[in-house]
Amino acid sequence: MELILKYFPNLTEDQINKFAQLESLYQDWNLKINVVSRKDIDELYLRHVLHALGIAKVISFKDGSNIFDVGTGGGFPGIPLAIMFPECSFHLVDSIAKKLKVVNEVVEGLGLTNVRTTHSRVEAIDEQFDFIVSRAVAIMPTFVHWVKGKIAKEQKHELKNGILYLKGGDLTEELKDYRTTTIYNLSDYYEEDFFETKKVVHLPLKYRG
Repeated sequence: MELILKYFPNLTEDQINKFAQLESLYQDWNLKINVVSRKDIDELYLRHVLHALGIAKVISFKDGSNIFDVGTGGGFPGIPLAIMFPECSFHLVDSIAKKLKVVNEVVEGLGLTNVRTTHSRVEAIDEQFDFIVSRAVAIMPTFVHWVKGKIAKEQKHELKNGILYLKGGDLTEELKDYRTTTIYNLSDYYEEDFFETKKVVHLPLKYRG
């Protein structure tokens, strides 16, 4: 929890309380349904919460924004971002029902009212969003194909509507066909070794009406 306050010192009391509850909620549910590896659960704030909030270092979502978390798994990056941006709406989707059970229990335990979940393949969701967030669920060409037609027309932010993708390692080959990407190195924002190779990739996508 100190890690979160180290990089986000201006949280409200409600946000601090919600972030503080994450550890016990995930530890409790992870014993019943394993969604976070044993090693990672001990470093939940570093490897999951702070990592997810890397997106909040790149952009501050404006009130009323709609965010789509594709392949949310145990609720990352969606749940930490939903705590950080309580006036935005988050739609978390995963094709694995047991993972969403944990997500729903965590959302209920925290009393988050700005999160909804759907057990579905991404392609079946017929909605449009300001941004689509995810954490390395597929290579970029596959991911772009999945989310085709899901970007809203109206631009609310300086950063153009599109994908905000948490990735690691050398992305040269994977992104070679995407000339408009911007890569943000999380090591520019966080000093822990874990973030040395971690990045947020922004890929603007055009609205297709």
